[in-house]
Amino acid sequence: MSELADFRPSSVGTIPRLVQDSASRFAERVAFEDGDRKPRFDELGELALRSARAFIAAGLEPGDRVAIWAPNQLEWVLAAVGLQSAGAVLVPMNTRFKASEAGYQLRKSGARMVLTVEEFLGERYAEMVASQDLPALESIVLFSGAHAKARSWDAFLVEGDAVSVEAARERIAAARPTDLADIMFTSGTTGNPKGVMATHEQNLRGFESWSSVVGLREGDRYLVVNPFFHAFGYKAGWLSCIMRGATCLPHKVFDVPEVLRRVGEEQISALPGVPSLYQSILMHPDRKKYDLSHLRLAVTGAAPTPVELIRRMRDELGFETVITGYGLTESTGIATMCREGDAPEIIARSSGRAIPDVEVQCVDDERKEVPRGQPGEVIVRGYNVMQGYFEDAEETRNAIDADGWLHTGDIGVMDEQGYLDITDRKKDMFIMGGFNCYPAEIEALMFEHPQIAQVAVLGIPDERMGEVGLAVVVPEPGTEPKSEDLRSWCREHMANYKVPRRIELVAELPMNATGKVQKFILREKALGKV
Repeated sequence: MSELADFRPSSVGTIPRLVQDSASRFAERVAFEDGDRKPRFDELGELALRSARAFIAAGLEPGDRVAIWAPNQLEWVLAAVGLQSAGAVLVPMNTRFKASEAGYQLRKSGARMVLTVEEFLGERYAEMVASQDLPALESIVLFSGAHAKARSWDAFLVEGDAVSVEAARERIAAARPTDLADIMFTSGTTGNPKGVMATHEQNLRGFESWSSVVGLREGDRYLVVNPFFHAFGYKAGWLSCIMRGATCLPHKVFDVPEVLRRVGEEQISALPGVPSLYQSILMHPDRKKYDLSHLRLAVTGAAPTPVELIRRMRDELGFETVITGYGLTESTGIATMCREGDAPEIIARSSGRAIPDVEVQCVDDERKEVPRGQPGEVIVRGYNVMQGYFEDAEETRNAIDADGWLHTGDIGVMDEQGYLDITDRKKDMFIMGGFNCYPAEIEALMFEHPQIAQVAVLGIPDERMGEVGLAVVVPEPGTEPKSEDLRSWCREHMANYKVPRRIELVAELPMNATGKVQKFILREKALGKV
């Protein structure tokens, strides 16, 4: 047991080698439980090799990009590890995307393949992919369902049987820790999605720290509600489970009664998620009918976390450990974390202190560190800072200075102990239920509506979701759009979390002398301050 405790997952170098190493270290432990499929860690290693052989048979070369657009399920992980074993780069895609959003990401990344499902929550994923102009895309593989332009996951795996296991092992051995593992897209305040590049080494070091700090351990049963396309579900989810010998139980759609049922019946011990997950559970009228006695570990963040919520998570949900943290896609998803034993007030009012081997400062406009207790822009430096934005050198230079500091655009205050409190976010960005929402991107999409002349989008507080979107619209002259009609249009043209929860129609927007919309006035009006 001490041998396992002393082992450093990052020492294996790459994610595929970690999977094979864990297949040996945790051989007979159950690695995943997805319905009636319960592969052990040794079986997971074999399944990953078979997946790798299929990607090699498909002609993938090291450095090629492959997208996965699907809900949480075992195949997602097998495909991710398989393509990475073949030397390819994973491009996770948001399951709430509409066709044009998915098309942009596939074109921008130059993905040669996309692995998806025929249908999920009423959306036809394969058809949406097929409808887009994607010059680099060579094939569509479906985990479930069928489509004329796609082949099934099972057929894809059979094609890989022509490739030897030795060939797959050679690919795994040839990969370097500094090779790209994934490109995860995040929108900047300009609204243009950018692909953040991270290496195997960055992911392994970062989430070795994460899983160590939160205390994820061998034998834990981790219900992964956070989506696999997000760092919280991928890196802090199934990857961390593989590192520590925990059992990963994927969950496709957050539904409070179903989560409560699974927590009790499947003896869940680890349930990380955004604050709204715990708030929804606490609000459920039948919560006390379910067995929550196995819950031990909660990790939250990505939105404000009230002190009272932390207390209730411990007192009413029974969590022994509640930890918060701060990170962004450009910092491999991690930068600061609270520590086990921190008081509820510290966990609620701060995002913790820097993880090992990472520097975090708050600086002024001259890039000089501000005194403790005073606000400044949060900057981060260390192994976790991204390699850059994919094929976008200019935006990379704008984000990372000559000394290697990542400028987050977030405003924070650091105390004498190094605990960071994020007091303001990127200029206009707001977070709805854990999802980053960028007003410029939403505004650009709404401008396509023929009855919208001007629009300003901002985030306003919401008790359950943390924040929701408010769109203030100036109609085109001669038109009389209705708010609900505009919301219906938005639901058809953008991911649900981007759809403004409120739309107000006005004659004009408040602007300053340079013609810039004064969003602070709109925010004050929305909050009833003027």
